[in-house]
Amino acid sequence: MNLTKTVLAAAFTLSAGALAYAQNPIINSAYCADPSAHVFNGRVYVYPSHDIPAPADFGRKDWFCMADYHVYSSDNLVDWVDHGVIVDQNYVPWVNRHSYSMWAPDCNVKDGKYYFYFPADNRIGLATSDNPYGPFTCEAEPIQGAGGIDPCIFIDDDGACYLIWSGQGMRIAKLKDNMKEFDGEAKTIQHDTPNRGLKEGPFMFKRNGIYYFTFPWVDENHECLCYCTGDNPFGPFKYQGKIMEQNPQCWTNHHSVVEFKGKWYLFYHHNDYSPNFDKNRSVCIDELTFNEDGSINLVTPTLRGVGVTKATSKIELDRYSKIADKDHAWIEFLRTEAPFEGWKTVFRNNDSSRNPIWVEYDRVDFGSKDLGSVLVRCQSNVGGRLEIRADSLQGPVIATVDIPGKNVEWQEIKAPISAQMNGVHDLFVSMRSGLLMYIDWVKFIE
Repeated sequence: MNLTKTVLAAAFTLSAGALAYAQNPIINSAYCADPSAHVFNGRVYVYPSHDIPAPADFGRKDWFCMADYHVYSSDNLVDWVDHGVIVDQNYVPWVNRHSYSMWAPDCNVKDGKYYFYFPADNRIGLATSDNPYGPFTCEAEPIQGAGGIDPCIFIDDDGACYLIWSGQGMRIAKLKDNMKEFDGEAKTIQHDTPNRGLKEGPFMFKRNGIYYFTFPWVDENHECLCYCTGDNPFGPFKYQGKIMEQNPQCWTNHHSVVEFKGKWYLFYHHNDYSPNFDKNRSVCIDELTFNEDGSINLVTPTLRGVGVTKATSKIELDRYSKIADKDHAWIEFLRTEAPFEGWKTVFRNNDSSRNPIWVEYDRVDFGSKDLGSVLVRCQSNVGGRLEIRADSLQGPVIATVDIPGKNVEWQEIKAPISAQMNGVHDLFVSMRSGLLMYIDWVKFIE
């Protein structure tokens, strides 16, 4: 056991501190899925699974392949830190090192100790730590009686702890104080969701006295996210509807729900960085809202995501809030062979009556200091003019940027500020003249 802790502590030290992405997807350093989010000590910690390319000793090249777990954290839902590997299949005594089946995990805290539950080889293991980011020490044996995948650890207001997982239906068991043995028999969770399609990935939370039992469900051809409500963790639960519709591009979805600084958020995954292979997925966040009766409003996935972007950071316009009609404006990978480098926004004017062509990016914080100029990373063979406005297409002109022609390489074009903004504003960037233009990002400079 000391070897396990030492090796994982070394892995943490080597990789901790790497910054992740700000908008959706929130992580651009690795493929991650099944995000389990919790608030510990004023920070949001996300414990996802980690999709990797199938190695030589894994027979299925077209299937989910996962060998370890990282943890990510943020204090603003915008700037994310990768704290490195916390559990690796090679250092868990009971895991087959060729199984690559370390699927959706979960973590929670009790009495100052952090308990990380993870599946492997159709069993559920436990690792513990004094910190939410590790190092974690793995138990020598899996939890007895918990055969399956996708563990969720739910702690009620009275301190009672419950392990919930998928395996021959949705199962639940109350845990003893040691957090690794059942206090009584495991039971099947009763709910009246229509009896069709796969159901997995349970996640339970409580709000205003209502227990929410949520899970992915293959209602048609792909997984949607749905929820049921009840008055105790064992149910029975009544089906209430969907949280998120299926995405025809990605067969799976898997999620968690968390309250942070007075708002509720849905963490989920899609395959944005891997549109042609849905076993490589990426973590996203969008706001979750409730009605007065406790029902959940349907969440529509966004590129913009959540949080406020600083004007002095790189504003990735391809993570737009709204965009002109997609015959004239769309996004593409900067380089298809390197998807984690991100996307570019394409403006094309093949109809002179179709000006302006625009993109909107919400919630940009200009701060309280005056800004001197704007920098635009762009590319254009024929040149043109960009106009940057605040709050609407008719709002104050912050800057006008002339893009030179014969610009076959990416260039950073600088232009002066013509109207100062303070505080948070929505940003509108439009092409006022030109035929074809590519924009990577916009950044304001003091």
